[in-house]
Amino acid sequence: MSDMRDMSDISDEVVLDVSDRIATVTLNRPERLNTLALDTVDSLVEALDAAAASPARVVVLAGAGPKFCAGADQGEMVPRPASEWEPIVRKYLDPIRAIVGMDKPVIAALHGDAVGGGFGLAMACDIRIAADGIRLGAPFTRIGLAGCDMSTGWFLPRLVGLGTAAELMFTGRLVPAAEAREMGLVHRVVPSEEFAATVEEWAGQMAAGAPAALQWTKRALHRSLGVDMDGEFEFEIFAQVQCLQTGDHAEGVRAFQEKRSPEFRGG
Repeated sequence: MSDMRDMSDISDEVVLDVSDRIATVTLNRPERLNTLALDTVDSLVEALDAAAASPARVVVLAGAGPKFCAGADQGEMVPRPASEWEPIVRKYLDPIRAIVGMDKPVIAALHGDAVGGGFGLAMACDIRIAADGIRLGAPFTRIGLAGCDMSTGWFLPRLVGLGTAAELMFTGRLVPAAEAREMGLVHRVVPSEEFAATVEEWAGQMAAGAPAALQWTKRALHRSLGVDMDGEFEFEIFAQVQCLQTGDHAEGVRAFQEKRSPEFRGG
């Protein structure tokens, strides 16, 4: 692995750290439970875009302090006309689009509760690792809001099925990590003392992969949600032809034949 390391504050509220092919984007408002003020959303998008453009092959989304993210900053929930609310609601989808749109796997490191908009951020990530004892959910209906906010209406039915999604969205119930694992909402639940090492292990395993292979795999996964089978098959053919022409594929074949670990270089 490279020894390259770069750490920078995108703002006081979001920190980007790039090290050993892994970019970590950390929400840094622990005193506000990492809630998303409007300025924080802008900084988060900037950090995600910078991570996408960095040499890193995998991105980890994390939160400082005891919570991952408690959603929108309630201090900004003040009366506004519809003409002001619409662009604000649209803005909160910008980090979702940045996560889904980048050609790199994104891991949600859920060391603490992921609630409301924080839940939306977690669902948009490709992998979700949770510490034992945390809770996840979208309690929007409990404060008089539609339960489909910040991507919940798109991702939740696809992750847990329509019936379970309906229950969670209508009731706004927060789900314990163990139950979230059973319903397929998170990939792994680990004790708090093992959490950091587990996230590092998963990120390292993916970062060892060929960048083009990771890129085309992510594109295929998300594209498959909106096309028919034949359309997806055509994309799979196209993606594989691109990968077959890379130096990393040739290296992978050599490494397999020589019974060693491949050294993918990207490009």
